[in-house]
Amino acid sequence: MKRRNFLTAMSIAGLTGIIKPETVLAEEKKNKKAIKPINDRTYWYQLLYKIANPVVSNLAAGTLVKNMPLVTSPTFDSRSPKVSYLEAVGRTYAGIAPWLALPDDDTDEGKLRKKMRVEAVKGLDNCFANGSPDQLTFNRDAQPIVDAAYLAHAFLRAPKALWEPLKVETKQSIIASFKSLRNRKPFKSNWLLFGSITEAFLLTVGEDIDKERLNEGIVKLNEWYKGDGWYGDGPNLAFDYYNSFVIHPMMVDTLAVLVKHQMIEPAKYELALKRMQRYAVGQERMISPEGTFPPIGRSITYRTSAFQVLSQVALMNKLPKGINPAQVRCALTLVKKNMYDVKGTFDDKGWLQLGFCGHQPEIADYYTSTGSLYMATLSFLPLGLPATDPFWSAPFAEWTAKKAWSAKSFPKDYHVDY
Repeated sequence: MKRRNFLTAMSIAGLTGIIKPETVLAEEKKNKKAIKPINDRTYWYQLLYKIANPVVSNLAAGTLVKNMPLVTSPTFDSRSPKVSYLEAVGRTYAGIAPWLALPDDDTDEGKLRKKMRVEAVKGLDNCFANGSPDQLTFNRDAQPIVDAAYLAHAFLRAPKALWEPLKVETKQSIIASFKSLRNRKPFKSNWLLFGSITEAFLLTVGEDIDKERLNEGIVKLNEWYKGDGWYGDGPNLAFDYYNSFVIHPMMVDTLAVLVKHQMIEPAKYELALKRMQRYAVGQERMISPEGTFPPIGRSITYRTSAFQVLSQVALMNKLPKGINPAQVRCALTLVKKNMYDVKGTFDDKGWLQLGFCGHQPEIADYYTSTGSLYMATLSFLPLGLPATDPFWSAPFAEWTAKKAWSAKSFPKDYHVDY
């Protein structure tokens, strides 16, 4: 029997040897499904959908509290972990807002975007309804000051997509919830801008505002400005990503509202924008040739939201001279692949897990829980640009560090005095 099997094998081997290689390759191609590479935009919107969908779809179904795993840092403090649900909502919506603001179309992306937008609006109607199992809580702890601000930022970024379609009673509930936070003072840090942008949103919908709360963040952060695009997070400089997580985006967007309402001179907005652009220069240069970036400072479990400034400046079509949109797209695409394609980033139900690159719960700060992680969506803001925009349509371009470490010409860098 062994001899017969051996001879059979030898016969097959002999036949294979006389088959032309081209024939074998053609047969392999026929039997294998061709994997079509996806372009950068497709990768981005599919990844954003993967990240945001567990939050948005569960909120629409009234099952966010039921299904979102409530995992906290090993050093989690005494605050109620239930604030995590509000964190997940505010942060997710702030990141998906520009994408949802695009008009409908019949592409695969357009259909997915419309689905998420419809569910996002339904979810807000649900979680602000009395008696809802997902009703959000604003009446205790200081944390709601933070995530009301991110939700307000979402409404500023996509008023027609996320604010105008809401039920009247939902709008009234949101306004009342935001105003209820006035009985709690933000900490003397980047938190002051949470109060500012929330009041700025209330101004846009014709509500009475707390002028002191509106202005305090702007005044104090300008007092704490350290130069060359860096604000202090309080009186001192913190070498972390809070200039991107919070300070520049909320400062610029709050000032934009005040300019529109003729409450400040446009020059104040222009100065803040120039500072944000300068910070964006540093961000682009921090992306290594391999598509990595330094894990510095606290809150690194917020992952790619470290690049909210670079993403927002790209969305605004305000990238500084010397940085073309395609190089930002290509750099950030590689960063996302390095970060989100790593095992352990998502659990088996698709929820983000504590970590920087993969599952690393030990690095989560004392205020971090599952909902906190959805700051990650803030690096996807350029999806608010149409597919025809050069950010998406231009060919591959190398970013600064990739040029520099390839012995190619790249722009020199100098500090600025504003």
